[in-house]
Amino acid sequence: MTSQKVEKPGSTPARETPRYLWRSGELVEWDKATVHVSMLGWTAISAVFEGIRAYWDPQTEDLYIFHLDAHLKRLFQSMKIMRMTSPFDRDQLQEAISSVLRANEYAGDVYVQPMAYFGGGIPGYLAVLERPGEVVITARPSPSNLGNGKVASCNVSSWNRISDNVMPPRAKAITNYQNSRYVSTESQANGYDFGIILNQQGKVSEASYACIYILRDGVAITPPVSSGILESVTRQVVKELCENDLGVPVVEREVERTELYIADEVFICGTAVEIQAVGSVDKYQVGDGGVGPVVSRLTDLFERVVRNQEHSYTEWCTPVYEKANTLTSTSKG
Repeated sequence: MTSQKVEKPGSTPARETPRYLWRSGELVEWDKATVHVSMLGWTAISAVFEGIRAYWDPQTEDLYIFHLDAHLKRLFQSMKIMRMTSPFDRDQLQEAISSVLRANEYAGDVYVQPMAYFGGGIPGYLAVLERPGEVVITARPSPSNLGNGKVASCNVSSWNRISDNVMPPRAKAITNYQNSRYVSTESQANGYDFGIILNQQGKVSEASYACIYILRDGVAITPPVSSGILESVTRQVVKELCENDLGVPVVEREVERTELYIADEVFICGTAVEIQAVGSVDKYQVGDGGVGPVVSRLTDLFERVVRNQEHSYTEWCTPVYEKANTLTSTSKG
């Protein structure tokens, strides 16, 4: 699938693909970043990745990578669970991600995906102990959907969530996403936008590709990590914003299926989906069926935070161009 490049005003026409990606320590032209067809397949067995968003702020004309430190921390944790070591430290990968965005001259919202995998066509059925992984970083334009006013319809899936003793959901691994794909395919085949997954104990775990919150009597409730969820960066951000800025207490506890039906508000959250209100679950209307008051306030605040317009959270936003310009000015001085 191709992506459309966001060009700065007055620049050249949009390209179908980015100019560059980053692979194993260097920027590589997109069309030259190839591997032999025989290497496909097995590399995905143990591959782990991150989904990271960078948001454009038209006021400062800069691009801000959101919560880069937290995402890279999770990437290294995923690699460790796969018994994979990294040839690059966190500072090197931070600079690599910024360099990809600068090289492609993005001036709009972007989705960044670092991926680590075992190269060399290692068969997936063989044991691998602390072997270095290959690292590739790609980026594509991905306009934000925050504040679009849309609500999602969800169903409770017939599929159960994978567990920590089967395929650890704590690792953001490509193979784990087959679980979400089954859920998503079933949901869309039956006319829903997202599926909600129950764990082996019949408790709510998460949505396909996103974490979930419900609001009951002024309290935001989300399933704990032990329910089989991915340790979501966005879920933690939502928790802090609710408690620190919106005055909404957050409780992490097991959630029953029928609580989804009687909740005042339900929403899902994640890097890709951002914050998405849920209007119905299993055709039970949630609240008034629209974007509820807490989700509305949260969405507005979240958008200001990710675009570095809330000074109390500026440490969560890594500037792409300002940093480069500062380094350039320092070297000239």
